[in-house]
Amino acid sequence: MTGETVPSRLRAGLAGRWRRVTATGDAGSSTAEVTLLAPLLVAVLLFVVLCGRLVAVQLDVDAAASGAARTGSIARTESAARAQAERAARDTLAGRGLACSNAAVSVSTGGLRAGGAVTVTVSCRVPLADLVLLGVPGSRVVSATATSPIDQWRGGPA
Repeated sequence: MTGETVPSRLRAGLAGRWRRVTATGDAGSSTAEVTLLAPLLVAVLLFVVLCGRLVAVQLDVDAAASGAARTGSIARTESAARAQAERAARDTLAGRGLACSNAAVSVSTGGLRAGGAVTVTVSCRVPLADLVLLGVPGSRVVSATATSPIDQWRGGPA
């Protein structure tokens, strides 16, 4: 005998068998897990894309409304304020590469009186048809309103 007792050899044999059983029992399980989780990961990725797109569009529409309100507030006449504000909003949307299917711009000048304000509302319908796997509607309307004060001490029409 080598000095080993029977129980220690028995334990070593059982431990070896246990390792063989557990080592081969997990073969292929990670492939199955990835196969089951792949659709969930794709859905999460599409949701992140949806949120990112909506946030980016909201920021662009906010910028268009803010710039248009500022442009309208420095105009000299009410008709010029309306025309310049609408043009500024549409130029901003186009310059940022926004694909609005129905961009709408509403300008309120309040008579363009000193101490008053120009308020501009910009609405944009954003297409979401490429994210149909999430079950979102085909498009969503994003809108923003901005107000810019008219300088109290400015001169009248030129």
